Amino acid sequence: MSDTDPIGLDRGLTNYGDPDFARYLRRSFARSTGISPELLSGPVVGIAATHSGFNNCHRLVPDLVEAVSRGVLAAGALPLPFPTVSLGEVFLNPTSMMFRNLMAMDTEEMIRAQPMDAVVLVGGCDKTVPAQLMGATSANRPAVQLVTGPMSTGRHRGTRLGACTDCRSYWARHRAGEVDAAEIAIVEGRLAATAGTCAVMGTASTMACLAETLGFALPGTAAIPAVAAERLVAAEAAGRAAVALLKTPVTPDRLVTVKSIENALRVLMAIGGSTNAIVHLAAIAGRRGIRIGWDRLNAISDETPVLVDLKPVGEGYMEDFHAAGGLGAVLRELRPLLHLDTVDVTGRTLGERLAEPPEWIDRRIIRPFDDPVSREGGLIALTGSLAPDGAIFKRAAATPALFETEGRAVVFTSLDDLAARIDDPDLDVTPSDVLVLQNAGPHAAGMPEAGYLPIPKTLARAGVKDMVRISDARMSGTAFGTVVLHVSPEAAAGGPLAAVRSGDRIRLSVSAKAIDLLVPPDELARRLADHRPPPAPERGYAALYRRSVLQAPEGCDFDFLRG
Repeated sequence: MSDTDPIGLDRGLTNYGDPDFARYLRRSFARSTGISPELLSGPVVGIAATHSGFNNCHRLVPDLVEAVSRGVLAAGALPLPFPTVSLGEVFLNPTSMMFRNLMAMDTEEMIRAQPMDAVVLVGGCDKTVPAQLMGATSANRPAVQLVTGPMSTGRHRGTRLGACTDCRSYWARHRAGEVDAAEIAIVEGRLAATAGTCAVMGTASTMACLAETLGFALPGTAAIPAVAAERLVAAEAAGRAAVALLKTPVTPDRLVTVKSIENALRVLMAIGGSTNAIVHLAAIAGRRGIRIGWDRLNAISDETPVLVDLKPVGEGYMEDFHAAGGLGAVLRELRPLLHLDTVDVTGRTLGERLAEPPEWIDRRIIRPFDDPVSREGGLIALTGSLAPDGAIFKRAAATPALFETEGRAVVFTSLDDLAARIDDPDLDVTPSDVLVLQNAGPHAAGMPEAGYLPIPKTLARAGVKDMVRISDARMSGTAFGTVVLHVSPEAAAGGPLAAVRSGDRIRLSVSAKAIDLLVPPDELARRLADHRPPPAPERGYAALYRRSVLQAPEGCDFDFLRG
């Protein structure tokens, strides 16, 4: 920003054909807020506020906005909060993923349209942080990400509980007849014990860590619990940092680079993070014209050990991770593999940050590089005749005995078909079969978290805990199991997944990073020749989404929003 550029309320004047009148009118209405002329004449920091009665994760956002405002005022600028779309993961139908791009558009346009010199993005729930980072990257105005922080754990009969990995394990036990209705009702009230995002290394916590790795979030702030006083201190610091960006601007185009995306992928592998992060990173990178290649992702995964022992791939919770040293401790272990010349919103390089001496590290939670939880990263990309454009597999949360599998397909053609038949006692299914879900990708269904297909009740009650499941859907970052996700092209777009029939043979090979449909190519082509996509919505955002959404390798972003 040069000395001659307009600042604060003089930015982006409403166009009446008379700039002086526009300035006069804007200031006149601004004076009605009761803010002094001195503050109204200085720089402005916008605060994107995402609290909503439909978003329990963001219940404490008003407190964070107040703390950010304190920091902005203390640093000599005017804080102006503004609302955007808020995405409460479990309160949205058909899926929050469908509305991530809407929130990204809202965030970008409000940053551009309103007179602010910098912005603090306050959010935490799964699709919120990706949407904010996508919008801020495209707006390219100085931006600081402040996450809401994870929940603290609850207790049930002497056992710690944390949403939502434990909700899935208890529900699986309930389906298997091991936990009765009375107990599951008690557990329901103890899983989400406080405000904040899920207590495990699910999508929300993964994206918080990646926001810090990319440099948008202040160092050390990704894992602070939502209810901790330290979270409010971090919010105040975020406000101060946003004002500092006005003097030494570090815009998002300096934060989102090939090197920083690779760093984020390294961290994703090391923390055993969510499969959803691949889609979100692809979308954020895509705003800068950067594409994640599957070969490079797999090379990074094979070189990067899992260092963090947290659920869903381990035993701890996010509050343990923060107390153990947090992301800073992980970055120090990964230092030889990282690009150290990337920068963050403070203007420092990653190398400068990691040159500082570490605090105490709890090695039960954050393992040293040479004594990891696993020698290989948590996620890989698969390709093959079933997924020519790729699929994602979370090997850190899967059953190793199923890594090399050939089985008979049991196909469900839609989410409704899955719901209707999965627990039918007459369903022809065995533990060695492969459950396949079609038409749950971005075009067909908005790509919900339906890829974690339940174990058929007849098998669950016989003691089956895991089996291979394949779909073009996503799954929650809090989930676990031998699940192949994001199959691309999706079935609705005419990908090979649409041609799978019950009884076909499917081969999964984690060692070869392959997923193949064992059907002759001419038979596959014959089946696909008659494929018809599902009917498109006729109006509103759903129609825009269907027309414009890209496939998973492009982050499911809209075609007109990519860089």
